Amino acid sequence: MKRLIVAVLVVTVIPLVLSTEEGDFMEVNAAINPRWLSRGQEGKVVLKLELSDGVRINAHPSFIIECGLSEELIFPKNFFAASDLEIEVKEEDGKEFLNLKNPIEIPFTVSISAERGNHVFEGKIKYFVSSSDGEWCLKSTAKFSAPFYTRSSVVQKKRYP
Repeated sequence: MKRLIVAVLVVTVIPLVLSTEEGDFMEVNAAINPRWLSRGQEGKVVLKLELSDGVRINAHPSFIIECGLSEELIFPKNFFAASDLEIEVKEEDGKEFLNLKNPIEIPFTVSISAERGNHVFEGKIKYFVSSSDGEWCLKSTAKFSAPFYTRSSVVQKKRYP
């Protein structure tokens, strides 16, 4: 009987643990808009998320986008929750999940002291994923990166009389 229980656990639990590796449930396509930036210019990180078939991203517990350290890009904060980014929450069968069909945009400003040249912005998304039928739920992460270029020129702010 104990062998049967162990065999059932090995067959059912281990695949769930193995499937929590990064990127299994969500593909993140990241871009910096615009890609060519001047010092002092405002821009956006644009994230397009594609989910695996048969899964949803839970609205609760938290969905967090963490911004990696960047000396070139200045963000209002170093992490953003779904509510910060005004991601729509849908409800079905009494369960709330995020509508990730639209791109997510995170604003930033280029540092005045940014070095000229090519750079890569990196970040991470922490989320809880569940099956569409609600039979399982797991915590997972997805990393992303996006290249950009900073010019040596500085954007002049408009002055109003």
